Amino acid sequence: MKFTLPEKGLPREELFRQLKNMHSLDSDWHKGRMFSLIYNAGMDVENIARDAYYEFMIENALSPFSFPSLLKMENEIMSFIASMFCGEDSVGSMTSGGSESILMAVKTARDWARQNKPVQGEPELLMPVTAHPAFNKSAHYLGLKTVIVPVGADFRVDMKAFKDAITENTVMMVGSAFTYPHGMIDPIEEMSALALNNNIWLHTDACLGGFMLPFMEGAGYKVALYDFRLDGVKSISADIHKYGYTPKGASTIMYRSSELRKYQIFAYADWPGGVYGTPCVSGARPGGAIASAWAVMNYLGVEGYCALAEKTVETAKKLIDGISRIPGLYILGEPDATVLSFGSDTINIYDLQQVLKKMNWHIESQHLPACLHLTVSPIHAQTADAFLDDLEAACTEAAKVNDSTRADDAVLYGIMGTLPDRKMAKDMAIEYLNDLYKPKQ
Repeated sequence: MKFTLPEKGLPREELFRQLKNMHSLDSDWHKGRMFSLIYNAGMDVENIARDAYYEFMIENALSPFSFPSLLKMENEIMSFIASMFCGEDSVGSMTSGGSESILMAVKTARDWARQNKPVQGEPELLMPVTAHPAFNKSAHYLGLKTVIVPVGADFRVDMKAFKDAITENTVMMVGSAFTYPHGMIDPIEEMSALALNNNIWLHTDACLGGFMLPFMEGAGYKVALYDFRLDGVKSISADIHKYGYTPKGASTIMYRSSELRKYQIFAYADWPGGVYGTPCVSGARPGGAIASAWAVMNYLGVEGYCALAEKTVETAKKLIDGISRIPGLYILGEPDATVLSFGSDTINIYDLQQVLKKMNWHIESQHLPACLHLTVSPIHAQTADAFLDDLEAACTEAAKVNDSTRADDAVLYGIMGTLPDRKMAKDMAIEYLNDLYKPKQ
């Protein structure tokens, strides 16, 4: 079905009636029954974020000369993050999200290598299988070959396989702090030594953990090294819109020095419209995302972030302990922080997800291996006990599901995870997305 603009504009009342109707179809994340996508620190933080965003909603960060307020806020944000990652001389840029931050890191490493480690063949990006797919996407866009190594029984990268995979064409290595699928910090300290010995760019992807791990450390938890205290780490990505608790559209890419960041910046001086230069992919950038990040970070401060980190870590521990006590369920590995996954040898995990969905719990499913994924936020301190009670009941219900009563979603995801031909799985995903993003009647 084709949709066209109305001949006459809709009145405000009708517009917002339709918006509210559409919004009613969405998951209600405010009640703490969603364990993904939204990072909920409470209404006080949400209100600060919303009001600051609205204040600068129309302003455009493309021009730091027209909007010096945004330049000031962005520079202060990056200075604060540099101190979080122990980068005395480090600098960085704000981006629209983790994928753009990662794209910038890969582009910068590639261009750095052209001058500092030229290779004869196709430049290679070495990464664990658990690294975020944005690295695969960036390598695809930028002409690098991905070399993917397995993880061990602890769901951290197999360092022997990682070391053995280094070739003369390896220009970039990646470690995660922490991984999205299982919540593990890769052995980045070991990666750092390899990077220094082989003159390879090492990137720490802290998109997920960047605004959690420093404050866990500040709250007294022991955290493995992953940041600029390791000499081999040249860049770090970190999303503010995750555990920084700001609206989507706020991420950062940090470099050990301003000399390294020069490889990120694009400039073109021969355009009739003037000299064009941007630090990142985006030209025009919403001022609201910058203002919201600045406001929330200053509102919470180190003390506020440490308190939220402690609450979230303790809630994650409660969930890990509770899930481990439910017969038939087990935690994958030993998660380092606030993200965890659990599986089962006795229950179809995708059936369990569907039962939980009927109970109004929104849980993400994963495969390779099949498991359910929880990203824990401060709000879950209020709902953890109820979730564990419902999870136990859901296990009993899921055990009764058979082939004739299995939900289509469970069947589809189960098939996708077990297809031996991964190209077929990829093609199925492309067809699905191509069909999803078009208007339906």
